[in-house]
Amino acid sequence: MAYTLQQLADAVDGKLMGDGQLRIDRVAPIESADAGAISFVSSEKFARHLAGTQASAVIIPEALSEQSPVPAILVNKPRAAYARIAQLLYPPEKPPAGIHPTAVVHETASIGADCSIGAHTVIDENVSIGKGAVIEAGCSIGHDSSIGEATHLHANVSVYHDCRIGKQCIIHSSTVIGADGFGFEHDQGQWLKIPQIGGVVIGDNVEIGACSTVDRGAVNDTIIEEGVKLDNHIQIAHNVQVGAHTVMSNGVGVAGSTRIGKNCLIGGMTGIKDHIEIVDNVMITAMSLVSKSLTKPGSYSSNTPIDDTRTWRRNTARFRQLDELARRLIQLEKQINNSSSSC
Repeated sequence: MAYTLQQLADAVDGKLMGDGQLRIDRVAPIESADAGAISFVSSEKFARHLAGTQASAVIIPEALSEQSPVPAILVNKPRAAYARIAQLLYPPEKPPAGIHPTAVVHETASIGADCSIGAHTVIDENVSIGKGAVIEAGCSIGHDSSIGEATHLHANVSVYHDCRIGKQCIIHSSTVIGADGFGFEHDQGQWLKIPQIGGVVIGDNVEIGACSTVDRGAVNDTIIEEGVKLDNHIQIAHNVQVGAHTVMSNGVGVAGSTRIGKNCLIGGMTGIKDHIEIVDNVMITAMSLVSKSLTKPGSYSSNTPIDDTRTWRRNTARFRQLDELARRLIQLEKQINNSSSSC
């Protein structure tokens, strides 16, 4: 698919610099782009790549306009404009509407118009699939669950019973929605399973990466609010609530009944303790251990019990000095002992 540079500039509310009739049919990195491609440079830090680029056009901030040797779209946020242009040039592929002959669809299930149901998919009783949804091959959707309009489940996604997934969501392969939470009670030398009778509620425009798990609630529902983006291999335990537009990188584990606020950024491999609360607008850097509630917005770090980033950096610097401090302490003790012996 191709667009003129003017069409792309209009699509991102950008200011056009140069030939608006130039045809653009793909995106490419600034270093390797060639004719027909558009690239982006987000800041002065990467402006050195502009001089030698072979791209047909670039997306840049207006401050770099004089450094561009090719036509440009001038915007405040080049990376965001690049994302929107890439969506135009690479629209998602959608399989043809219809139900594959090998799919098993219960007679009580409701399938909306223009849905695509892939091979060997199983849709149980009283399931509702919204208009234009795509359910790829090998998916399983349990009874009394619902999938919203234009939501896309990639191959081999499992949705257990009594789960609700909103509109325009994307769930990648091998993810499991609604498995039992880890609920057991030790009694008389054995572990008793606590029935997990809640469900899962996922809002609109949520994306969940491959091989992730969102457990059903023990009693109340596990809730993922609108606009949340979860990477691959993420574990959301029972009764967790994740606020709108929060983002988690790969490998994050969130233990049961924790509440995470809106617009949070959680780095990869972070572990979050159960029954705590994290307020809105918190950033947690990668491989941190969150063992207590975070009641103030801000940046937090550490793979030891978490602290605010400024304090954690000071303590880390002091930790690196421990060996030197220990040697000095030993020398001081020897001096004190020698002084005592001579008295």
